[in-house]
Amino acid sequence: MRDAYVVGAGQTAFGSFPEESYRSLFATAFDRAMAAADGLGPADIDEAVVGTLGVGGRQLGLSAPAVTEHVGLSVPTTRVENACAASGYAVRNAVQAVKSGMADVVLAGGYEVMTDASGDATKYWLGVSGETEWERLTGTTFAGTYAQMASAYFDEYDADVDDLSRAAVKNHANGAQNPHAQLGFECSLEDASDAATVADPLTLYHCCPTSDGAAAVLVASEEVAESMDAARVAGVGAGSDRVGLFERDTYTSIPASERAADAAYEMADCGPDEIDLAEVHDCFAIAELLAYEDLGFCEPGEAPELLREGVTDADGDLPVNVSGGLKSKGHPIGATGAGQIAELWKQLTGNAGDRQVEGVERGLAHNVGGSGGAAVVTILEGEA
Repeated sequence: MRDAYVVGAGQTAFGSFPEESYRSLFATAFDRAMAAADGLGPADIDEAVVGTLGVGGRQLGLSAPAVTEHVGLSVPTTRVENACAASGYAVRNAVQAVKSGMADVVLAGGYEVMTDASGDATKYWLGVSGETEWERLTGTTFAGTYAQMASAYFDEYDADVDDLSRAAVKNHANGAQNPHAQLGFECSLEDASDAATVADPLTLYHCCPTSDGAAAVLVASEEVAESMDAARVAGVGAGSDRVGLFERDTYTSIPASERAADAAYEMADCGPDEIDLAEVHDCFAIAELLAYEDLGFCEPGEAPELLREGVTDADGDLPVNVSGGLKSKGHPIGATGAGQIAELWKQLTGNAGDRQVEGVERGLAHNVGGSGGAAVVTILEGEA
């Protein structure tokens, strides 16, 4: 199969935008992606793949064609719904289309409007991404599910609430450098650890916000990518697992992430020690610790040490979530995966502005659906 490249990417700010619609948010991300892909026009796009869970807690049929028609495209468009991993999978589908030769340029993206629903409606809506019958309808929230993972991790390894807080403090510090971040302010370890409890042991600072936003990525063939600011898609892998946490063999790992990472590393012909920068799915702080281990950045139980020693700080040996991650940048479900790819493209092509990490040759994006029913890992390569 031929190579595929990311040749442009853009996103909206993530946050609460009551004056915007899902169409207008997507149009902003699309316009920014097209502006970034110098030399490429809408007429060059062969098809589109768009990820979303719903709009304001409601499901809409044909919402993906609605957004592509709104930006003037009349191309085949597919909606991908894999909960929080929706647009990560959209990018994967775009890569498959280009690598197979069925398309030369594919638009992949996602959007979500989450802040126009009530708190109860949002809680119910988000719950559909977990196991419905035995978790959501018996009262378990998503925060509750990840709190169970954190409690199990504390029981199994040398870790405590401050280790969760270190992930939040790091990501808030990074998000303060990102003009697109929803919670672009710094916080202290005490702020995070002493905040109100959401689901013991998770505090408010250990949980990402609900967000509105959109992101768009353009994936193209090598012939199209020539002379453009391009990052090669070196590897992409996906994995699935039982949706219900109670059905799994472990609470201290997300097997779908391990499977996705193994496939991506094999395609990219590299290992975790050759990754220079990563954007990982930190919907709750414990998820970032599990990601370090599931992606092979360290052995099981060693994730807290990476945070304590600053390895994953923006100036560390392996910067993680320099965008601010889901925790600070925000988490508009359908847009999150494409937003991670947008950040990698900016870093690998030297377009990351004040948060640019120097010398980055290979970056990894890790996008998880729900509490781990699906995951996708994408590895991009550029020139240092």
